[in-house]
Amino acid sequence: MIILALLVMIYNTVYIYSKVCDMANLIDFLQHQNLVWQGTDNAPLSQCVSEKHSTGYEALDNHLDGGFPFPGVVDMQSETGIGELQLLLPFIRSRTRLCVMINPPANVNAHALMHQNISTELIWGVTTSNPIEALWAAEQCLKSGVCSSVLLWHQEVQIHQAKRLLLSAQTGQSMCCLLRHSMVQGGALPVSLSMQLVPSSTGLNIKVNKLKGGWAKPNMMLAWSLLWPQLVSHFEPVHGQVLPFKHSGSR
Repeated sequence: MIILALLVMIYNTVYIYSKVCDMANLIDFLQHQNLVWQGTDNAPLSQCVSEKHSTGYEALDNHLDGGFPFPGVVDMQSETGIGELQLLLPFIRSRTRLCVMINPPANVNAHALMHQNISTELIWGVTTSNPIEALWAAEQCLKSGVCSSVLLWHQEVQIHQAKRLLLSAQTGQSMCCLLRHSMVQGGALPVSLSMQLVPSSTGLNIKVNKLKGGWAKPNMMLAWSLLWPQLVSHFEPVHGQVLPFKHSGSR
């Protein structure tokens, strides 16, 4: 009986050890496929973002631990015309390769780009007839190697489509900025960075929903004076001063 009990104990030990090894191999496999999220300090090298490129705003760079992930896919959720493109202009201006805008909601103003010291020769516009063509065009531009960034206005993006965009960006060493309305679909996409932009009376409220290789971030406010310094006037309040008005007299 003692020998039988000992054999059972050995069998159970070997069985548990084999299961632990299988689990360890499974975790290693999932980590290699970037399917397991870990904190920055414990993440494997293949999962960490290798490079960050400045957004052009020091406060936003600090908030994003260095800037936009590059290469990568940035999911920017906002309403149209609240300053989302202005937020990207400093990054576009710092690039030396093409920036392709696919299906923008309005015509691109060349004079406005020149006013921002952006060479119009590096800005290309693409209009497609359906969403499938837009995704195909984005993939080709991203992996071509001649584009530094692709701005894609596209509302419905599936998980497998976001993965293809990310793979294309990594192949061509470029960044895809996915611009879409807030909360157009449920669930998180496998992107490098996901932000939600909300306008306010003092600036642009930025909520970071996801940052690959980083921790959750509190909301931050990017002041309008940083986005549009030429349009924001600074008034110094005058206290205790009465301005005289000419008395017209009574009739």
